[in-house]
Amino acid sequence: MLDVRRLRLLVELSQRGTLAAVAEALSYSPSSVSQQLSQLEREAGVPLLVQVGRRVQLTPQALVLVEHARAVLDRLEEAEADVARSLTSVGGTVRIAVFQSAAHAVVPQALTLLRAEHPALRVEITEREPDVGLFEVAARDFDLVIAEQYPGHTRAHREELDRVHLAADAIRLALPPHPASRPAGLKTAASMPWVLEPAGTASREWAEQLCREAGFEPDVRFETADLMAHIRLIRSGNAAGLLPDLVWAGEAPSVRLVDLPGHPEREVFTSTRHAAAARPAVVACRDALARAARATATPAAD
Repeated sequence: MLDVRRLRLLVELSQRGTLAAVAEALSYSPSSVSQQLSQLEREAGVPLLVQVGRRVQLTPQALVLVEHARAVLDRLEEAEADVARSLTSVGGTVRIAVFQSAAHAVVPQALTLLRAEHPALRVEITEREPDVGLFEVAARDFDLVIAEQYPGHTRAHREELDRVHLAADAIRLALPPHPASRPAGLKTAASMPWVLEPAGTASREWAEQLCREAGFEPDVRFETADLMAHIRLIRSGNAAGLLPDLVWAGEAPSVRLVDLPGHPEREVFTSTRHAAAARPAVVACRDALARAARATATPAAD
């Protein structure tokens, strides 16, 4: 009989690539992971790992076993969800990965709703970049992720995850406060210093392309993933930028916002494993997040 815990290690290795990464993720030692996988090889009766340089590689037989192991783990997760649905209250722990502006905008109100409606439910929130959060939900590090994608930059789909729309988040040009009578637009900001998110991120690539379509290359002097820092740099008159509405969390904007051509929006969505989607705690969290997103007011723009 194959041991489910050892099968989980094999699945983790197929996802994370190295014994050290598996050990770190599951709080084991690398030698313990190696020993458990060696025992799984004896149980399976076939080689599962081969040494390739300083790394290990899964054999074809191991890849077959990984697919069955994933199905087993999914069935166990579905069984847990069925048991939880038989209860009269929602409890347990839900681990959610979020990106920064969602953490500011929708998470606090959602937590307030959950605390009032499901006091036995524990919700743990960790900030993660969307791509990392999606991977870690697939790897069972988290139960739910709030992620986003910019126009023309659809994130890769993972077949083991679902995807549920949460909000359409308008993106606007953000300028230092000025009299509203002064004309403003992308071209008027061409000569200004800019603050954008780090190179290589979807938001940065989208922003640069938008500026290029307007006929200029943005003078990026400030680069940070912290949108609160963006606001402060813009408000103080030191930069122009592009900000999504969710960053204001329903409060009055402290910078001048200008609508962009075509009124672009980023999509905010949640993802979980298909096997966990019916779990009452996950359903409750998604419902609270959706209500919180609907309650977030849209800032006024010029």
